[in-house]
Amino acid sequence: MGLLNKTIAGIEKIDYLLSDKTQKRLDNLTKPQGSLGRLEELAKQVVEITRKDKPELKDKVIFTFAADHGVTEEGISAYPKEVTIQMVYNFIRGGAGINVLARQAGVKVVVADLGVAEQIQKSLPAGRQEKSKIENFVDKKIAFGTKNFAKGPAMTKDEAVRSIESGMEIFLAEFEKGIDIAGIGEMGIGNTASAGAISAVITGRPVSELTGRGTGIDDKTHSHKIEIIAKAIALNKPQAKDAIDVLSKVGGFEIGGLAGVVLAAASKRVPVVMDGFISTCAALLAYTIEPKVKDYLIASHCSVEKGHKVILEYLGLKPILDLSLRLGEGTGAALAMPVIEAGVKILNEMATFQDAGVSESI
Repeated sequence: MGLLNKTIAGIEKIDYLLSDKTQKRLDNLTKPQGSLGRLEELAKQVVEITRKDKPELKDKVIFTFAADHGVTEEGISAYPKEVTIQMVYNFIRGGAGINVLARQAGVKVVVADLGVAEQIQKSLPAGRQEKSKIENFVDKKIAFGTKNFAKGPAMTKDEAVRSIESGMEIFLAEFEKGIDIAGIGEMGIGNTASAGAISAVITGRPVSELTGRGTGIDDKTHSHKIEIIAKAIALNKPQAKDAIDVLSKVGGFEIGGLAGVVLAAASKRVPVVMDGFISTCAALLAYTIEPKVKDYLIASHCSVEKGHKVILEYLGLKPILDLSLRLGEGTGAALAMPVIEAGVKILNEMATFQDAGVSESI
């Protein structure tokens, strides 16, 4: 746990010394005070996180982590677990939703295998050699999927710590190349069940309030999914205040990895843009480990997955967008990053009343 403890120790409270200066500049720009709403709030938050009075968001990276979940044995998903590895290859090729939206937003996507049930090949299927895209893939496999948490713990506590520290290592390696803002996303058939279990334990809310339809399951499967999650919590008895215990008993490797990204980013004063239900659940784990990370988080959107809203309310975070999304992968983060960047550009580039020679309000 050396890296985990070191990272936690490096997370500082947000420094608000620049807040007043930033607010004065925002209020003195050529517009009615507060008229750019959330854009102004986001610009101020980025200043507070980075401690730069004129921050830039040139290097934008989204971390899309993948892993499989043993609980899929219980028939709680509309898709087979083979879809996880198939989608990883799609990410590597650049053909997934996250790739399209990231290209539009000028965002780099880093794909990592934390626990996919099969080995990702160094060369893509059908003999394709696409080295430029393979470079954005990281192999940090901890195991070939978690165990079925309806029958016992999903992973060992050592594996839980390894998943968190693996996420930290991936972030820190990328940080050396340059990151001004990070996004988190995921892929893993069955991971909404894991997220439902984690969030139910930590928030104390009923499983039924946190468990949605994931990939689009029918009513019968949805009811079964709720029963399985409730059974798993009763069986494993995860301790709500011990994030590593919760992760080990009902979590997923990709969720642990993303929690590691959140913690590492906060330690380096990098804003973190969460995607949907699963990535926000990862942020919830990070918050449980170290509550100071909350102020480094930005909620990109509110998913139609009903547990997402519950976690956002628990964390006291307000989403930027509401587009009825439920894809995951980091797609919401890719859509929100240009909005956040717009707020920063307003702060940095918009003229003040004095600069423009415009009369101020009477």
